[in-house]
Amino acid sequence: MDAYQKKIVTALLIATFLAAIEVTVISTAMPSITRDLGGMDMISWVFAAYLLTYAVMTPIFGKLADLFGRKRIFIVGVTIFLIGSAMCGFSQSMEQLIFFRGIQGIGAGALTPMTFTIVGDIFKYEQRAKAQAIIGSIWGVAGIFGPVVGGFFVDFLTWHWIFFINIPFGLVAMYLLGRNLKENIEKKKRSIDYLGALTFMIGTGALLYALLSGGTEIQWTDPLMAVLLGIAAVFIGLFIRIQLRFSEPMVPLHLLKNKHLLTANLASLMLGMILIGLTAYLPLWVQGVLGLAAIYSGLTLIPMSLGWPLAAFWSSRLLQQFGAKPVCITGTGLIALSSLALTFISQTTPNWVLIVIMFFNGMGFGFAMTMFTVIVQSSVGWKNRGAASSSNAFLRTLGQTLGITVLGAVLNQFIAGYGNDETEAPTALLASGLSTVFLLLFVMATIAFLITFRLPKEEPEHARSD
Repeated sequence: MDAYQKKIVTALLIATFLAAIEVTVISTAMPSITRDLGGMDMISWVFAAYLLTYAVMTPIFGKLADLFGRKRIFIVGVTIFLIGSAMCGFSQSMEQLIFFRGIQGIGAGALTPMTFTIVGDIFKYEQRAKAQAIIGSIWGVAGIFGPVVGGFFVDFLTWHWIFFINIPFGLVAMYLLGRNLKENIEKKKRSIDYLGALTFMIGTGALLYALLSGGTEIQWTDPLMAVLLGIAAVFIGLFIRIQLRFSEPMVPLHLLKNKHLLTANLASLMLGMILIGLTAYLPLWVQGVLGLAAIYSGLTLIPMSLGWPLAAFWSSRLLQQFGAKPVCITGTGLIALSSLALTFISQTTPNWVLIVIMFFNGMGFGFAMTMFTVIVQSSVGWKNRGAASSSNAFLRTLGQTLGITVLGAVLNQFIAGYGNDETEAPTALLASGLSTVFLLLFVMATIAFLITFRLPKEEPEHARSD
């Protein structure tokens, strides 16, 4: 890695850390926030608002980066993110906090795909896995230190500082990337797919809102749910029609013909479902079934955050020796085997067994996610790399939304009638429900494993061209 690449990667590491830690640091601060602002019944929307706007804006920013360059969109994204952070810190009610979290999510919708895209721009094929491993390890660091940082600010300052602290780091990231990233943007009149962007926002926004609200704020049998799903179907249909006709579509549908890209995206969708299932429901097993303290939930997930970057670093060497497909198969295979192991745990299984399982699960994600990202970056040329990278990020997020919806609905079938707090359910029922959830995770992992075999043996089309 030369001096130029180090400067760019430093900026990307800071930006990635901001987006990653924002997910974990707020969890620790929520009790303090609700004491000050009230709105205990709206806690889930503090997270959902961020996820919703992040997911919707990711493909839009990806296409804009292909039209106007990565630097501009990165700076715009960080600016929006920091404005949202500042306003979150100044929130005087839970409604305000939820609204400003949505603004934060809009900015984050530019940070993640721009990071993937810029890595694809400045590194050669064999180097991309190593660079992604370095950046990907930040998510593990954020997962470990986010709750610690949140606790520090809550205990020694106020919860407002979990948002204010983003500002100086964001400014540094903007300065480093704005000053150092070199781009040669062809100067010509650009055709922006405004109608496509609008129909995409309405359609996917309605779909994600329905999925996030289904069974909680809005019952699946409620007429409003039918209205939301109907709006989603109509506007997504209009979006597809516009994409087929527009000269510079927001999502070039011809990319679906690219077998490398299509396979990587489908597998990433499934892995997103598995990842949210593990992080959401394994802690519930540790606390609700094994009866251990909350701290053990974090300790059970930490090995995953360690195995992920470790395998990601190894993947760069394995890519050079064996190619991308064997590494992807190894990764999804480890995830499938680890998920299978979870189906055999019981109320008498010691927690250290879960720790070992999660370490190997993290390794599987480290191999698979890193390599799928490299494949996506290398499947298209510069002018479509932003759209391709953002499509992968969007499908991961959609997978998480679908996963939490499907798995949550299954679990609720077991614990229905025992109050809104899942921990009130009898241990046996909770254990049965979670065992079913783990079985579904194994099915999803098996599907991802089988999808991976559809990857072509040859390298992606643009692996060596830029």
